[in-house]
Amino acid sequence: MIEVLKAIILGIVEGITEWLPISSTGHMILVEEFIQLDTTAAFKEMFFVVIQLGAILAVVALYFHKLNPFSPKKSRQEKKDTMAIWFKVVVGILPAGVLGLLFDDWLNDNFYNYFVVAIMLIVYGVLFIFIENRNKDKKATITSFAELSYKTALMIGLFQCLALIPGTSRSGATILGAIIVGTSRYVAAEYSFFLSIPIMFGASALKLVKFGFDFTSMELTILVTGMVVAFFVSIVAIKFLMKYIQNNDFKAFGWYRIILGLLVIGYFFYFG
Repeated sequence: MIEVLKAIILGIVEGITEWLPISSTGHMILVEEFIQLDTTAAFKEMFFVVIQLGAILAVVALYFHKLNPFSPKKSRQEKKDTMAIWFKVVVGILPAGVLGLLFDDWLNDNFYNYFVVAIMLIVYGVLFIFIENRNKDKKATITSFAELSYKTALMIGLFQCLALIPGTSRSGATILGAIIVGTSRYVAAEYSFFLSIPIMFGASALKLVKFGFDFTSMELTILVTGMVVAFFVSIVAIKFLMKYIQNNDFKAFGWYRIILGLLVIGYFFYFG
């Protein structure tokens, strides 16, 4: 029972931090210091990736109509526009998809530690504040997916590669990159959500294949519980973010990242 409770807490943390540009990995590493699953190391490595699948399904649920090119409620042009979104998503995921497959194990072995996470939290927190201050009086040149070119989609995809380093935040890297190349915060956030669908399905499949499908009943309960909780919490988090950015910038998240990064360094320095 206690392991299920831990899975619920981890699912809540994942559901909130996956979508806000504050690094789900950074929070998971910190939370795991206090809430450690009583499972094998191999299961935990798989769990912290596959739990994100629950969060991704929240995007599918919330944006199903917008992303469904076969909806009978859409006109022929609307269906073409929807297919164009998917083509731009494919272009955007190629860089991170290729590098992730090639360097997944190496990145885990060399960068998955508290110090790297803390530094990335601080660095990208500073960048969020800097970019938002720089763009304060600038108007976005891309305010819809129709205006998002394939070249721009690829550029944002290159920024997403930065998120292969833990602590960067996948949503943070893509949103920051999208703002730099001229998209509105709203388009940047939605495109970040859509890019996550194939990326995280692929990452989850990779981890499941590596782990195998021979779960104990407790392992399966923990995994499903974490995913279900992450799904429902993600729905709330996504709705909050999209409402928040209608009237606010990302500087608050930048300051939060800096403070959290310093807390992570301080905690592990004194207690690690």
